[in-house]
Amino acid sequence: MTVMSYVSEVDAGNWEQEVSKSDTLTVVYFWHEQCPYCLRLSPIIEELAEKYEGKIKFVKLNVLVDEFNRETAENFGVMSTPTLMFTCSGRPVGQIVGLLPEEVLAKSFDDMLGRYKQCLRQSTELRPSYIV
Repeated sequence: MTVMSYVSEVDAGNWEQEVSKSDTLTVVYFWHEQCPYCLRLSPIIEELAEKYEGKIKFVKLNVLVDEFNRETAENFGVMSTPTLMFTCSGRPVGQIVGLLPEEVLAKSFDDMLGRYKQCLRQSTELRPSYIV
């Protein structure tokens, strides 16, 4: 029996297509299998992804799969897992670090939705902060 997942897997290879070019408010869930808090948070993220289907896009990036995923996380300032990063057109607009109750997360998601109902593309290209 296959379980429907409302959270898509992303990696460094499809990051641009799935996150940077997304015109929907996107939650990126940075995690890995050896993180006990991630294991507790994952089912909550699945439930919230189902609840917010069509409003918020949910993706997850395993930071320990390879060096490219690690580098992607580092480029966005992710220092620990679990981390939830909200992006609008690929730009970080908010972040939650650690394990929080579902009700608190839902309130944060509602707040972000209120502020970023429409992700507007800006004319400037997103570049890592170390490029001047």
